Formats: sequence, structure tokens, C-alpha cells
Amino acid sequence: MIAVKATALEKHFGTFIAVNAVSFEVEKGEIYGFLGANGAGKTTTIRMLCGLLTPTSGEATVAGFSIKTQPEEIKKRIGYMSQKFSLYSQLTVMENINFYSGIYGLENNVIKERTAEVIKQIELTGYENRLVEDLPGGLKQRVALACAISHKPEVLFLDEPTAGVDPLLRRRFWEIIAELAGNGTTVFVTTHYMDEVEHCHRVALMHSGKIIKQGSIRDIKNSVFKKQIIEIETDTPVEAYKILAARKNETGEVSMHGALLHIIQPEDKDFSIQKIEALLKTNGISTHLPEYVDPTMEDVFVNIVKKYEKDSKEQEAHEN
Repeated sequence: MIAVKATALEKHFGTFIAVNAVSFEVEKGEIYGFLGANGAGKTTTIRMLCGLLTPTSGEATVAGFSIKTQPEEIKKRIGYMSQKFSLYSQLTVMENINFYSGIYGLENNVIKERTAEVIKQIELTGYENRLVEDLPGGLKQRVALACAISHKPEVLFLDEPTAGVDPLLRRRFWEIIAELAGNGTTVFVTTHYMDEVEHCHRVALMHSGKIIKQGSIRDIKNSVFKKQIIEIETDTPVEAYKILAARKNETGEVSMHGALLHIIQPEDKDFSIQKIEALLKTNGISTHLPEYVDPTMEDVFVNIVKKYEKDSKEQEAHEN
């Protein structure tokens, strides 16, 4: 069953095209990730799907209803957690959840029951009577999530839900998202944290308002990389990066990940770990624990964006 479907969806602001003819489908109970840098068009897409922005062209349905002609029906069936806190800071945790439950149309007797349930589910026990303004950022995010799911929405939209949250809370947040999806809630989530998309069933990679790749994590990785990546640790990563980048036609694309270097081998060349080590050693750089590793989503995203921009420039040059 398709929970969300977009067909050639676009949004223009004057001459600026924020979302450019995006099309995708999200199945019921799926965690669908929208991955991209800030400004890629992720939030604008979500706001159109939630009925908060009117599209310039194209169409989309959410829970079977049109975003153009039935936005009010959609709003009854979705939960939405935005990047910015939409909580009332002068109200307590419980008062916020009660308030949003009422907005979504729950009866008073149901509100009391659901508030108790989500407080337990989102692990807010003990904070019920704390003012939201007195809570740290991670707990505020949890309260926002509790408010967004208090009415048991069919589709849950989460826009950068873990922004500014520490790693431990981020992990718990994704465990909660997985539990929601496991119970049949469709979760549509945007993020720019590349490691987080590993939790998604499928993802769409956005760049400059367009979807440039979509599919399962495994399928995308397999389509982009035919070889494993060489990972090397060194005490002088910047120097090592400069040496390898200067010879990328031979060694492959290189990127820095802290003290680690990831080298993407060219498909038509066989440049082994031993050859990389020898090249760096010749330049006075020692390496530690070199190995072949699977690509990260950061590797994937960088590679796809570079190829997309290169192809776009070549096409533009050809047309001119």
C-alpha cells in the first residue's frame, strides 16, 4: 500500500526553483529518508506534503488524499515535527502533549490515556510537570516527537529530528522511529547526518532541488561502487590527502574522515593497499591499519554529487 506518492512535484519562489520535478513513492510502514545538504529542498518538499505549501506544479497524495484539493484531510492523518521547536515553552511537557492532542481532535478522555502512553513510549517519565523551557535540547526533541505522535498518525513527517542532539539520544531517537514503523506508521524523515540514513528502508538523495538517486541503501551503494574502498589511518592526514589527491587519476578519489582517509579506487585500475602505502612511504608518511571497507553513505553522497555536477556541466557545455 502506497502511503505517500509524489509526481513531478515542484515549488518555485520567484525565479528560484526550490524543488524541481521530484517523484517518489513511500510504502506503508516504511522509513523513507530524504538525504541532502542544507538548502537541497528537503524541508520545502515536506511542507508541501503536509499541506503547508501549495506546489507550483505536479501532484502528490498523502494517506490517499491530494495535497492540492484535500490538504485538511491530510492534516488529520499526519504528524509533523519541524526543524524548529514548535512547542510552548511556558507549558509543561504534559500540557504540551495535551494541547496538541486536542488540536488533532482527540476527545478529553482519549487525550488523558494517550498522553500517558506517549510519555512512557518516548521515555519522558519524571518530566511530565517540567516546563519545556527548562529542558535540554535533546529532551525538547523528545517532547516534540511525543506531540507529533499523540494522535497515532498514519504518516509521520520528521524534519531533521536529531539536529543538535548528542549521539546517545540520536541512537535512542532512531530506535523509537523503528518501533513506530514496526507498528505500521509510515515515517518520512529528512537528515543531513549521513550515518543516520543507514536506519532507513529506502532513501532519496537530493541536490539542488532534484532527486539524483533513490533506492535501498544496499542497492545505491552497489550501483555507485564496484570495488571496496581503501581506508587508511595516518598521523598526518592533511599531507597524505594532498599527495593522493594530486594523483587521483591513478589512485582514485580521496576524502578525509578525521584521521582516516577513504580512497575510492578507479574501476579501470588496480591500485592496491600496498601501492598506496608505498606511495605515501616514499613521501615520508607512515600509515596504520590499512584495510578494505564498505563505502559509507557519506562516500556515496559525495561520489554521486560529484558525478551529477560533472554530467550537468558537460550537458550544459554541449547545449551551448
